[in-house]
Amino acid sequence: MPALASGCGQPTDAFEVPPHRSPQGFHNLYLKPPQERPLGFFRWKLGLGPHETPVLPPEKIPSYRPQIATADLNHINGPDPRRIQVAWIGHSTFLVQVAGLNLLTDPIFSERASPVSFAGPRRYAPPGLSWAELPRIDAVVISHNHYVHLDLATVTRLGNRTRFLVPLGLGVWFREAGIDNVVELDWGQQAEFGPLTFHCVPAQHFSARGLRDRNAVLWCSWGLETPGGKVFFSCDTGYSPDARDIGEAFGPFRLSLLPIGGYQPRWFMSTMHVNPPEAVKMHRALRSEQSLGMHWGTFKPTDEPMSEPPLYLARALKEAAIPAEEFQVLKIGETRGFP
Repeated sequence: MPALASGCGQPTDAFEVPPHRSPQGFHNLYLKPPQERPLGFFRWKLGLGPHETPVLPPEKIPSYRPQIATADLNHINGPDPRRIQVAWIGHSTFLVQVAGLNLLTDPIFSERASPVSFAGPRRYAPPGLSWAELPRIDAVVISHNHYVHLDLATVTRLGNRTRFLVPLGLGVWFREAGIDNVVELDWGQQAEFGPLTFHCVPAQHFSARGLRDRNAVLWCSWGLETPGGKVFFSCDTGYSPDARDIGEAFGPFRLSLLPIGGYQPRWFMSTMHVNPPEAVKMHRALRSEQSLGMHWGTFKPTDEPMSEPPLYLARALKEAAIPAEEFQVLKIGETRGFP
């Protein structure tokens, strides 16, 4: 297994980031605290927020049936190390293969995104790759600690044979789960893993596993330098100048994996989750040659219809005069290579 190559084995600073810590915990760079009020969640769930009209006419949104592709196991088991290859497993989970290494992003293979097995958001579609079909996993990146992005059963099954790269403060959680092959990074730090360099970069979001640990640990997006080109993996995020800053510091990106779902109601979600037009703005700000949509089609944590995000994305691309080929949506299980 490749080892950290940064001298003493510690992460190094990549670019300067303004302070993002306070006595109350971590905070976003472009929002003034308080940034996300827990009472808003209950107001939303009780239906007490402002009424919002649908983005697209309901009659134009088909009922949701997951589009599932048969995984291309020939390419997955024999990827070309000179190019970037990805397979969408579902939600924010991708298998990324490059330079002879196999990576997972925010892996969740459980039936529910929840602290318990009998309640909480349930999968609408099975993982696009089963455990038996997964190749050896060399490394995992975690963006934040929400249950739909950090799944205890999946992490423990991967175990210590896998290197986990996580935002600052999450190492304690991993060690309590019996995982010590973990590297914590702050915004602006980087770590090397074989021929790859992982950059921990800002996102506009928040962290919490319960009601009393809000923003106690960091959240992040990831910029990945590879021999096949640069890859960006986004955390859940609201649209902010962070995308511009990252694009200027690290762009252009060969491939960006960007959220297109989880955006309604806007009165509650807008500061923490982009909608498709904002995802298109991120694509441009990051100077991404190619983007793929994620964070939709697997779980339903928010109010927009399950089938809407790709349709809304198509409309946003047309309005922005961006070719549809630049920002695509894969079927669950679909494999795609990028020379």
